[in-house]
Amino acid sequence: MGNFSISDVKSGEAADQARALGSFVPNVPDYPRSRLPINPPLSMASFLRGLHGAVPSILDAGPRRYTTSGRVAIALALRDAGIGPGDKVLVPSYHCSSMVEPVIWAGATPVFFRVHANTAINLDDVAAKLDERCKLLMATNYFGFPQDLGALRAFCDSRGLLLLEDCAHSFLGEHKGRPLGSWGDYAIASSMKFFPLYEGGLLVSARRPLDKVEQHSAGLAFEAKAMINTLEDGFAHDRLRLLRALTYVPMKLKSLLWSQIKARRQPDAQPLAPGSSDGGFGFDPRWLDKRSSRFSRMMLRVVSRNRMGALRRRNYLRLQQALADLPGIHPLHAELPDNVYPWVFPMVADEPEAIFRVLKMDGAPVIRFGEFLWPGVDASVCANSVDLSRRVLQLPCHQEMREREMAWMIDKVRSVVLAQKAKSS
Repeated sequence: MGNFSISDVKSGEAADQARALGSFVPNVPDYPRSRLPINPPLSMASFLRGLHGAVPSILDAGPRRYTTSGRVAIALALRDAGIGPGDKVLVPSYHCSSMVEPVIWAGATPVFFRVHANTAINLDDVAAKLDERCKLLMATNYFGFPQDLGALRAFCDSRGLLLLEDCAHSFLGEHKGRPLGSWGDYAIASSMKFFPLYEGGLLVSARRPLDKVEQHSAGLAFEAKAMINTLEDGFAHDRLRLLRALTYVPMKLKSLLWSQIKARRQPDAQPLAPGSSDGGFGFDPRWLDKRSSRFSRMMLRVVSRNRMGALRRRNYLRLQQALADLPGIHPLHAELPDNVYPWVFPMVADEPEAIFRVLKMDGAPVIRFGEFLWPGVDASVCANSVDLSRRVLQLPCHQEMREREMAWMIDKVRSVVLAQKAKSS
């Protein structure tokens, strides 16, 4: 659920913080930074409404709390539900570590269940793992494609289980006429994957008031950092040119001042922003009671969801068509159903390691969800999850991808895949 693939860590600082908190941090190859934006950078076009139709989202699902990340939202849901030591939480075997770490923090035991090759939950395996200690089922709408949420709701109701709908990949969309996020007792989202934000997540409940979830601001420095880092990300990807020119001197002064402040900060001081915003590592409980910044909350209101949904679908279909004839790769899903607004374009590769490494070294924005599964989760637990974590590569299809960026990415993928095919023939 982090803002970046674990292969796109910005710096080692977030990893060091995560290790200090006891989080699972694997060794990650040192790849070059992506030449294209993996997540949507801020641009003036972000606010255009246009003529796109209304797009439902988790914001329509029920009462909510604005968090700094999706992993914090999971922890808050577990705490609100009273889940703790002695309890079990059913977690999909295909996951990222930020789905598991809040369970460990709560003192509960994660029980990993199987998924099918298309990422659908294997309910027979879930049923086989149930006992009286199981309290909650975590269900992920992978890559924006919803699970059979009606069946999951009925399954949980019949067995006295709470349902946590993981919408980290599915901020937008609906299922059977209801917005995603409205099926679970709780739902969480990672707004950083869909909006041009430095930080942000959501805890939503269509069934509970969330009155016990109290939050406060993380302070003026955090509020400023959330806004400035969003602007700087837009500048770094050649957006907001006029604003960049107008703020050139203040931004230079800010960088100088920040370097001096950073040098004087105590090593054990709380960071000014969550590690989830600076690399995707670890769960830091110090952010549990911190509210998402005013800037990020404002952006959820003013950035066009309708444009976002329409362009994500358009870009997904463009990638599907442009890569359809390539040997050795195919889309994870053969079709893009109505009312699905994807996070990324997931493709299955026959020879993923070579393709992934060459693309990363060339600066292509390819990522892997679930690249490193939790220790102990192997093929004996779920062979499909191991296969998905290894073979499914994802390309961005977000609303801020420019035509020349899409063209460059498509050409790069095509050339790498064809070269690899020629080498292996």
